[in-house]
Amino acid sequence: MPSRIDTEQHLKEALEKLLVLDPRFAGVLAAAGHPPMRRREGGFSGLARIICGQQLSVASAAAIWGRLEAKFSPLDHHAILKARTPQLQRVGLSMPKIRTFRHIARAVRDEHLNIDALAHMPAEAAHAELVKVKGIGPWTADIYLMFCVGHADAFASGDLALQEAARMMLNKRKRPDAKQLEKIARVWKPYRSVAARLLWAYYAAMKKRDGVPVEQGD
Repeated sequence: MPSRIDTEQHLKEALEKLLVLDPRFAGVLAAAGHPPMRRREGGFSGLARIICGQQLSVASAAAIWGRLEAKFSPLDHHAILKARTPQLQRVGLSMPKIRTFRHIARAVRDEHLNIDALAHMPAEAAHAELVKVKGIGPWTADIYLMFCVGHADAFASGDLALQEAARMMLNKRKRPDAKQLEKIARVWKPYRSVAARLLWAYYAAMKKRDGVPVEQGD
């Protein structure tokens, strides 16, 4: 089985393995249907886009990202390091996001973070490398590894929608917190990112709203 989810076939095979590990997902799959891949561009740009979208509506994040890409092409660590603060503010970035962009850009420039190498590391090791960079929290790291790198075993336990979906699946009265969900998810290794995709789809089906990642706050 692949350690990365790069194709629909990878997702299908890993989903079959997940159902063997935890048959409770059979009811989730019946309600939610086959979960989407949701793969995104990786690299500096992919990480920046996740940060750009945090705590914003989808429409607002898309508008800011569109202006950012139009102003800085290619959008890489060189562009961010050269950009002046007023330029970044004019496209709609807040000061906390500007600071995070610059922390990441410096980490890449100084070779403290090798973004390309993350794809060839175990998910937990890659997560540890990302959160060393100031401004990158656990949720950001996990979402990047799941959707931009395709790690099969990355898992965003701090995600509110995942916590709520797990509560519904397990028929619990109270939503598990990040620590509790991390413990619950151990049985889903090494396919936790597939479990997350299915839980987001389940959240969407049960709540009648888009099942997208919703961070608890890094």
